[in-house]
Amino acid sequence: MTPIAVTIAGSDSGGGAGIQADLKTFAALRVYGASVVTALTAQNTLGVQAIHDVPADFVAAQIDSVFADLDVKAVKIGMLSQVATIEAVADGLRRHARGIPIVLDPVMVATSGDRLISEDAVDALRRLLLPLADLVTPNLPETGTLIGAATPTSENDAVAQGRRLLALGVRAVLVKGGHGEGGESVDHLLCADGTLRRFAAPRIDTRNTHGTGCTLSAAVAAGLARGRPLVDAVAEAKRYLTAALQAADTVPVGRGHGPVHHFHALWT
Repeated sequence: MTPIAVTIAGSDSGGGAGIQADLKTFAALRVYGASVVTALTAQNTLGVQAIHDVPADFVAAQIDSVFADLDVKAVKIGMLSQVATIEAVADGLRRHARGIPIVLDPVMVATSGDRLISEDAVDALRRLLLPLADLVTPNLPETGTLIGAATPTSENDAVAQGRRLLALGVRAVLVKGGHGEGGESVDHLLCADGTLRRFAAPRIDTRNTHGTGCTLSAAVAAGLARGRPLVDAVAEAKRYLTAALQAADTVPVGRGHGPVHHFHALWT
């Protein structure tokens, strides 16, 4: 049977990140994608012009609807900008997603630099969703924000901060190194059982990086939906994103930070 994953995230009207990037990633990796929209953004490759939050009760209704009918095998969580939304998602997952892998991408700032989450929502994210997640996938600035520290500036710092995140009750953390320096983009996977894995790939010289975080976490969720072990799902997702970045310049979109090429294996 076709594996099903659901993304709980915001809509990007420009199509490069959020719900749109997640669904493209699921489709590219042969997973059927369902969605729960948490916010609408007026957004393009130049930035985020406006955000309209979906009422929390309607977010809950979408979750109930999806899980009442679909045999969901993995959950990916993205943009949750308000406390009420986070509460609704946490309640919905406790009702419906026990035993289903949950990947939480703590989206805080868009590639353009626009903030996507309120200050009080960060605390709610820590308290309510981190303990429910099987994997949290923060980039370097998000890692620091989640533990109230400065952005890590070295691999050792990234690993140390990842361990502090594990102490908050998370089962596994993937600290993404895309915001780092050097010729390689290095991600570190830390698990509660003590496992530490390093995933490195060449840093791609392109400005078309919009939606990279969404794409990587969605790719991990797709792998989990297909029954892959976590380490394998992360490794496969890293390879998929690297290839999507390498092909990003073949599909120029917009005048700012364009998207990665989600369907690079099918057409250029």
